[in-house]
Order: sequence, then C-alpha cells, then structure tokens
Amino acid sequence: MRGYSAQQVRAAEAPHLAAGEPLMERASAALARECVRMLEAEGISPAHARVVVLVGGGNNGGDALFAAAALARQGARVELVRTSSRVHEAGLAAALAAGATVVTRGAAKCAASADLIVDGILGTGTSPDPRLRGEVRDLVAAVVAAKPSGLVVAVDIPSGIHPDTGEVPDPAAVLRADVTVTFGGAKAGLLLSPARDVAGEVRVHDIGLAADLEKLTPLVVLPGDEAR
Repeated sequence: MRGYSAQQVRAAEAPHLAAGEPLMERASAALARECVRMLEAEGISPAHARVVVLVGGGNNGGDALFAAAALARQGARVELVRTSSRVHEAGLAAALAAGATVVTRGAAKCAASADLIVDGILGTGTSPDPRLRGEVRDLVAAVVAAKPSGLVVAVDIPSGIHPDTGEVPDPAAVLRADVTVTFGGAKAGLLLSPARDVAGEVRVHDIGLAADLEKLTPLVVLPGDEAR
C-alpha cells in the first residue's frame, strides 16, 4: 500500500475538479457502500440501522452528508450532528430531503448508542496541528469516553490525526475507527503509527486519481502483508 501526502492528493485532484468531474459524488457513493457493507457484516440491515453522522465544514463533511442521504434513502434512521457553523449546503439539503434529521441536544449520547458513527469532521486540511478544538473537541472526547457501542467509519482520515506524519496530538479526542474510507490514495499518516492504530482497516477507493498518483513518489510504501 502506498501512502501519499495531503498535498500530493490535492494536486492530483486539481485538474479533475477544474474539469468539473464529480469527485464528491464518487467519494460519497463509495462511503455509503462501505457503510452498508459494515452494517451488513454485523448482521444489521441498513433499513433498520441508526446512523449518526458527525458533520464538519469542509469537503469531508460534504462527502458524509451525501452518503447520509444515500443511507436515509435505504431506510436508515440518520441523525446529523453539525460540528461547524459552515456546512456543505447542497449535501445538507440532500440529506434532509432524504429524511435525515439534525440533532440539537444530547449529541454525544446519541452518537455513542448508534449502530454506526460516521466521522466526517476534519479532512486533510492544511493545518500543521490537526487536533480538534473547542466544542467539537469536547463532543468527540465525550463520545470516546462513552465507549461507542456501534461501528465507527472515518471519512478519508480519522479527525484529529496528521495526514502526513501519523501524529495524534490529542488521542482522548480521536474516535478510533473500525474502517477508514479514504479516496484517491491512502494518506501517508494512515500507514504510520500512532495514527494507524486508530484508523482501523484502511479501504482505498479510487475516484479517478489513480493514474495521476502513480506518477508521484509516495511518502510511505508498505509491503502487502503490512497493509490493513
């Protein structure tokens, strides 16, 4: 498995975004499929599942919202927890139109008891310090402390890890994922400790970037038997 820097992946995305390719649509569809796979592997029908989506303000939040819409259309009870005043408006509209609802109180308890938590708070971003802060940090720390009873899927990376170095500066406020669904190529940090220990199984979905990334030198290369 090859691990690329956040900047390498952004550079690979740029021409596709400029050409108007639906990268978010591809990513959210892959995320929704993985959510269904995870639920069914636990014997839970998506039509009877309760899914809590932690929604950030960036593209990861958009991916999570469109995936939430897809799950709601399959009958899942989908509850959205906004962690930012700014969200992907089209994604939010799609999720609400499909039947998702917004949690206004008791978010940590709601998330901890869900069949599936979708961590769509932070993506690769550009900050050298990836830790969560303020109210969202308190929320995630409360969910972690409550020891979620269901599954956790991280969108692209678990929120609060460094995408390039694998640093986890505030482990008490990072949701340990069962599966990390990452797009285009694996982010290098997912393959490095200590982040690899909170990323769970890393599942890479190409959204049209494979040929671009193959031209680049990855930051990390793991032998096949080390990839998880």
